[in-house]
Amino acid sequence: MSNVELGLWSFPVILLLIFLRIPIGLAMLAVGVGGSYLITGSFNPVMAQFKSLTHSTFSSYSLSVVPLFLLMGQFATLGGMSAALFKAAATWLGHRKGGVAMAAIGACAGFGAICGSSLATAATMGQVALPELKKYGYSGALATGTLAAGGTLGILIPPSVILVIYAILTEQNISKLFMAAFVPGILAALGYIITIAIYVRVNPEAAGSAERAPYRERFAALAGVWPVLLVFIVVIGGIYSGLFTPTEAAAIGAAGTALISLFNRSLNGKNFIEAILATASSTAMIFLIVLGAAALNGFLAMSQLPQVSAEWVTAQGFNPWIVLVAVLVLYLVLGCVMDSLSMILLTVPIVFPMMSALDFGLSPEEFAIWFGILILIVVEVGLITPPVGMNLFVINSMAKTTSLGQTYKGVLPFVASDLVRTAILAAFPVITLSLVRLLY
Repeated sequence: MSNVELGLWSFPVILLLIFLRIPIGLAMLAVGVGGSYLITGSFNPVMAQFKSLTHSTFSSYSLSVVPLFLLMGQFATLGGMSAALFKAAATWLGHRKGGVAMAAIGACAGFGAICGSSLATAATMGQVALPELKKYGYSGALATGTLAAGGTLGILIPPSVILVIYAILTEQNISKLFMAAFVPGILAALGYIITIAIYVRVNPEAAGSAERAPYRERFAALAGVWPVLLVFIVVIGGIYSGLFTPTEAAAIGAAGTALISLFNRSLNGKNFIEAILATASSTAMIFLIVLGAAALNGFLAMSQLPQVSAEWVTAQGFNPWIVLVAVLVLYLVLGCVMDSLSMILLTVPIVFPMMSALDFGLSPEEFAIWFGILILIVVEVGLITPPVGMNLFVINSMAKTTSLGQTYKGVLPFVASDLVRTAILAAFPVITLSLVRLLY
C-alpha cells in the first residue's frame, strides 16, 4: 500500500473509531501515530517527533487565546449578562407576533459577541429564555428550534474559538477573520428573525405575544446591557485600534467580565472556582483534539496526501465553483455525525490546500478568509442538523416536555435559512470581504 493510500484510509478508520465511541482527539492521535509508524517503519522517529510536536503545539501563543475567551464566557454567564440582554430585547420586540422568539435570537447574538462558544450560548440563553417562551404560549418545537439555532451565533459573531483554530491551521490573521465574520453574523441573526416571522404566520398557533412595554421600561432595560457593550467595545475595539493583540484583548475581556460579575455581586469564591474548573475542562478537551489533529496532520504530510489531492483536483480541470459546492456539501454531511471543532481540525489540512490550488479570482489571503467564513457557516449548520446536532441535545435536555422529534422539526426552517445565506455568501465573496478590504 502506498503512502497516499495510507493517508486516504486514515479517514474511514477515524470515523470507525468515533462510531466506537472513542473520543475524537484520541482517535486522531492513534491514527496519526499509527500511520506515521507504518510510513517510517519504526517508533523511534515517531516518538522523537511526538515530543517536539507536543511542545510546539501547546506553546503556541495564538492558541492561548482559547482559554481566555472561554473564561470570558464563563464570567459573562455569572454576571447575568444573558438575562439583561434577553430582557432588553423582549421589551422592544416581545409584543410582536413571534417577538419573544425574535428577542431570544437578538440576545443570543449579543451574548455570542462576548462568549465565542456555541454550546455555551445555547445553554445560557436556554436557561433564560425557555421559561419565558413557554409562559407566552410558544410551541415546544419553535422554542427549542429558535434557541438551538440562536446558539450557533456564539461561534459566528466574533470572538469565535473556531475561527481562532482555523486561523492557526491556515496561518491567517485572527483579527481579519474576526472582522470578516461580522456581516455574515448579522445576516445570520436577521435571517433567523425573518424565519420566525414567516413561521408564526404559517403556524399562528405556535406563538403568543407579550404585552407592549412602555418606552420608559424599554429604555431602562436597554441601559441594563451596558456591561455587554462595554466588554465588546473594549475587546473588539482594542483589537482593531491596534491597542491589543487578540490574546491580550481576550485577557482584558476575561478580567472585565469578572469585575462586572463582582460589581453585580454574582461572583463569589465558590462559583469563581467553578468557572475556572469549567474553563480548564473545556480547554483540556479542545487541546487534546488539537494535539490529536497535529499528530494526524504530521502523518498526512508524510503521506503527501494534501499535495497529491491538490495536484489531482487541478489536473482534472474541474470548475472551481463545483468543487466548492461539493466541499460545502461534504461539511454539511459530516455535521450530521461530528462536532464543529473536530470537523475543522480533521478536514482543513486536506481541504484547504486543495481549494487554494483553484482560481476564484481572489488573492490567496482573501480566499483563505472567505473560505474560512464559509466553512464556519456550514460547520455552524452542523450544530443544528439531526441526528447529532449538539445544540439540539443541549436545548432539548432543558425542555422536559418537548420531544427530540419536535426539536428536530422546529429547527428545520432555521437550517433552510442557513443554506440560503451560505449560497448568497458563496456567490458574492464581496459581502464577506467588504469590511476587511475597507479597514485593511
